[in-house]
Amino acid sequence: MNSKKNEAPILLQMGIYSGILFISNIISSLFPASMPVPTPVIGLIILYSLLTFKIIKIEWVESLGAFLISIIGFLFVPSGISLAANLDIMKAAGVQLVMVVLFSTIILLVVTAYTTRLFIFLHTHQEKTKQRKVLTNKIYANKAQVTNGDDHNGNLY
Repeated sequence: MNSKKNEAPILLQMGIYSGILFISNIISSLFPASMPVPTPVIGLIILYSLLTFKIIKIEWVESLGAFLISIIGFLFVPSGISLAANLDIMKAAGVQLVMVVLFSTIILLVVTAYTTRLFIFLHTHQEKTKQRKVLTNKIYANKAQVTNGDDHNGNLY
């Protein structure tokens, strides 16, 4: 089956992304100033939810999303230019900025490592519990067969 047939027209895809960003902007403006939430973050959450609950099909947003990912480096150029324009701030607080970035990166890596470790532990614990239940059920089934005079091969004695 050709996936191109299921693909939505590019204008529809742009409309879906624009609509989600518009709604995200409205939601973002409802948050108090003391707790700002970026519009793109809310948009990603909304898009993920719509895709998860199958309200929007992946084919409707896939090709535009792939295109945007392919040019993501270009989309960060304005941020780099803004950073270069404010080089005097970087010079004044450069050491502090480097230290904050360094420490926050280390904290992020440690938290990610321990979170991953926790999820792996929970997953293996869940798998072991499932295996124990299956084994227990087999033991009880075998005991029931033996009690009924069955020799595990279906032969009565």
